[in-house]
Amino acid sequence: MKAVFWAGVGTLFPFLMTITGAALVFLLKNQKEDGPCMGFAAGVMSAAAVFSMLLPAMRQKAGGWLTVTLGFALGAAMIAGVDAFLGRTQRLQGVSASAKRRLMMYAAITLHNIPEGMAVGLSFARAAQHTGNAGLFAAAGALAIGIGIQNFPEGAAVALPLHQEGLSRTRSFVYGSLSGIVEPIFGVLVVLCASALTPFMPWLLSAAAGAMLYVVVEELIPEAHLGEHSHPGTLGVMAGFLVMMVLDTALG
Repeated sequence: MKAVFWAGVGTLFPFLMTITGAALVFLLKNQKEDGPCMGFAAGVMSAAAVFSMLLPAMRQKAGGWLTVTLGFALGAAMIAGVDAFLGRTQRLQGVSASAKRRLMMYAAITLHNIPEGMAVGLSFARAAQHTGNAGLFAAAGALAIGIGIQNFPEGAAVALPLHQEGLSRTRSFVYGSLSGIVEPIFGVLVVLCASALTPFMPWLLSAAAGAMLYVVVEELIPEAHLGEHSHPGTLGVMAGFLVMMVLDTALG
């Protein structure tokens, strides 16, 4: 039970940082263009897919290029299936294109948070089992802080575009925050079922990457370049990618 407790405690910080990032929706009062926000979300998700998901998946013992390739394809196919289903629902029941886009982006970010929560949970559980080794707790804490700081722009990347799509600031904040709640849930779950779930980490990481990049290419980048001027959207993509790349490489 000590391992489960510490896994829960350790994953709270990344979740709180997601909440903090989503709270930016209350601070940015005058958002007149969709392009920069959509572009920023696209950049953050693209960098996270590469540096947080694909590269770590390849470095794991159960990984390798074939596992990562199949996992990536599986994640992309899953979101493509959701896209096709929502497109059919949109035609038959009048669901708006913005609602479809919101659901796809939310699903991709949430899926990406699952293996991150598992990684932090396992790190703290291992440290709790070796209480005399302060280095293990320090390493687990550093991992939680690194992922937590990465989660700050991700929370914003969910909440800001949702508000641009017409949701209220409060609802955008709530949905942005809840995209990170899977981290403490799966952080505890992986400790309870470690022997069964750990071998699937490369699959989860690469599937999350495939899902995220599908949403980026299909929805976010085209949306970022609507209107007469595409430069703000492009700059948003570049800024989001750079922010997430620096955070991942500096803190990873």
